[in-house]
Amino acid sequence: MNRTIMNTVFALLGLLSGVLGDSLTVLRSPPYVTFRDGQWPISGEKIPDLVALTMGFSVREDLDWPGLAAGSLFQRPRANALIVVRGMDSLDFPKNISSYPLENPVPFTLDSVANTVHTLFADSTPVVLQLAPSEERLYMMGMANTVFEDLPVTLQQIRGRLSQDGSVLTSLPLSSLSRNNEADLLFLSEVQVLYDISTLLQKHKHLAKDPAPDLYSLELAGLEEIARRYGTDSPQFADATRILTSALQKFADDVSSVYGNNAVVEVVTVKTFEAPLTRKSRSILESKQISNPGSPYNLAYKYNFEYAVIFNIVLWLMIVLALAVIAVSYNLWNMDPGYDSIIYRMTNQKIRMD
Repeated sequence: MNRTIMNTVFALLGLLSGVLGDSLTVLRSPPYVTFRDGQWPISGEKIPDLVALTMGFSVREDLDWPGLAAGSLFQRPRANALIVVRGMDSLDFPKNISSYPLENPVPFTLDSVANTVHTLFADSTPVVLQLAPSEERLYMMGMANTVFEDLPVTLQQIRGRLSQDGSVLTSLPLSSLSRNNEADLLFLSEVQVLYDISTLLQKHKHLAKDPAPDLYSLELAGLEEIARRYGTDSPQFADATRILTSALQKFADDVSSVYGNNAVVEVVTVKTFEAPLTRKSRSILESKQISNPGSPYNLAYKYNFEYAVIFNIVLWLMIVLALAVIAVSYNLWNMDPGYDSIIYRMTNQKIRMD
């Protein structure tokens, strides 16, 4: 009875998510990371936990989602690349890949996963590349490897990149898109960034041999600008959708090839977020602070999710030591010096003999 009720609930949620249209698509995954076939909806706020589990990390709360099967204990992906596409509820990907409805499309970040990578692999050089819209359209934050320092991220920088040799303007069939319109330029700049990241990864394949896993988080808003400027029924939107679908498939193939088919590549398509996305920018060379010496308010340090474990270890160790001290003190207090102590016994015998 309970199984029937659960199946009915999942079916209704899948139907509701199908109406909303937002989706999570897994373009590439290694054989030991299994995504089951089915229309199980997943909440947008659970995407970071899903990425963490695919990389072999633990999460604070169990992910009650049947789409991801239990992975191998001895293998973990070398990289995870998550691309968020705004302005489109779904893209025309091949039918043989795993796709799931996305419900509650709230803004999310992979900062928790990035912090886990930096904490567990502090002695290595993991690549953590995050790209998101801002007032300058694009910016990069949280990068731990200098290979991508010259990657153009602002709209002004990418305008110059599009005018150089080897840009996407010379290879893509633009059709109805124009390089003179700002909305078209934003979309093409994001496609250019995808191609540049793939090119840099192919030139620096040693990054895939590092023991630390790499994380790529890209958010693309160019398609949303195209829809806002021309409408979803316009030829510009149709051409942009076709170009982006092809670019994402090529990006997934390149990343999977560089990492030897040991990378997970997911695409989240969202028509619109339910709340505005705000991010706190960081320098690309920012080092993680492990202390808080400059706090003007003398605030305590923030504890992490291991605080409860450390607290229990210290608490019970103090209790055991306190009980041991009480037991030893009680036995010393009730000890008969002439009977229990060999020192006093030997002293008394020597006195009697004298």
